[in-house]
Amino acid sequence: MRNFKKILKLILCVLICAVVIKGLDVLLYPCTFVRNDVHTMTTEQRDVLIFGTSNGMSDLDPDSMLEGTSLTGHNMCVGGQYPVDAYYLAKLAVEKQNPKTIIFELSPGYFTTEKEKGNNYLLFYHEFPLSLTKAEYYIDTMLDCDFRSPMFAFHEYPLKYELSKIKDTARLKMTGNYDVSYLRSPTQEYHENGFIEKYPVAVEKFPRYSPTLFSAADVKDTNMEYLGKLIQLCKENDIQFIATTMPLAATMLVQEEDSYREAWDYFSDYFEKQNVPYYNFNREYYTSYNHGLENYVDYDGHMNGDSARAFSKVFGEVVFGQNEAQD
Repeated sequence: MRNFKKILKLILCVLICAVVIKGLDVLLYPCTFVRNDVHTMTTEQRDVLIFGTSNGMSDLDPDSMLEGTSLTGHNMCVGGQYPVDAYYLAKLAVEKQNPKTIIFELSPGYFTTEKEKGNNYLLFYHEFPLSLTKAEYYIDTMLDCDFRSPMFAFHEYPLKYELSKIKDTARLKMTGNYDVSYLRSPTQEYHENGFIEKYPVAVEKFPRYSPTLFSAADVKDTNMEYLGKLIQLCKENDIQFIATTMPLAATMLVQEEDSYREAWDYFSDYFEKQNVPYYNFNREYYTSYNHGLENYVDYDGHMNGDSARAFSKVFGEVVFGQNEAQD
């Protein structure tokens, strides 16, 4: 009897701790872009899903890209999304819906670096619903970090900043509200299709540029492994896989010419061997769009909203134009 009471007390203690941790998560973990993205991807059917980094996030507007077709799309790109994240997001999409096409926006620097520990490490995993995919994602990524991080994800965000938003954060989560107006800031706004519109910035106010230069010798095996898994996942599920690189400002392409040339050669050869299309708007499709600095908000290649919508139409014509009649 005594042992039973001890076990009962232990179970009760664990349950109380779980409730407290969940409560703190609800109150202190912010409502991010990814929360909205994963919710849309897991509850609504989309024909075209875009994965990738902040360049894809700010440069590709699905509505403009697919204008004139019967296709629907959602932009799942977010800064800090590595190939492993794109793979598990795509796997979750396959688990929950039936996409026709996956577009992978490739930024070369993400292949020569590794995921950083911190809030970006948990950004995607945290929003996954309970599923087999989430369990696999945990094993492949979360075991590499402090075991407390997934459990206490809210500690990665400054408490002083989050305390001021507790009321709104709790209300949005408790009511299942995905109002995009709460994701607007003085410099950008999130749209329901996942596209983040950057507000124009004068060239003289661009932030300093610190590029991550590409070298084939620095490519991380893990990044290429998960890119390969993503391509294979698409093939196994009869999903069209398209790789692309967003147009960068001409001045930056010239400044870091050797690094970019090596990157374009490396990935062009890789995708050719994989037998998948690669639309590089800095090489074969360079003349498709204006590379002037006036189209951007920084030297990293993030476009302002009007330029992104214009480019997205060009992208749609180049990539989907010949397939319109089929859709």
